[in-house]
Amino acid sequence: MIVAFSLSPSGGDAVDADGGMSAAVAEAVRVVRESGLPHQTTAMFTYLEGDWDEVMAVVKRAADAVAAHAPRVGLVLKADIRPGHSDELTGKVERVDRLLD
Repeated sequence: MIVAFSLSPSGGDAVDADGGMSAAVAEAVRVVRESGLPHQTTAMFTYLEGDWDEVMAVVKRAADAVAAHAPRVGLVLKADIRPGHSDELTGKVERVDRLLD
C-alpha cells in the first residue's frame, strides 16, 4: 500500500518565526525517515509504502509528533491499497517514464 499524507499543525507553538510550520513538519518527517519504510517527501505530501499496519502506525506517530507542537492537527490522507504489490512508489513512475521515452 502507498499512502500520501499531509499533516497541518495549528495553534500553539506550531508557527515558526517566519510564519511557516517547518519545525513541526520536520518532526513528522523525522518519524517517517526513522521508520525504515520506503518514502518520499515533497512540498505538499509525504508518500509512504508498506503494509496497512506499518504505514498507519507511522502516520499516527508522525501526527503525534506534530501534536507535540500544536493543540490541533489536520490530516489529509490518500491510500492506494493494492495487496501483493511492492516497490510501487518508484515502479509507477518508472512505467510512465518508459512510455514517455
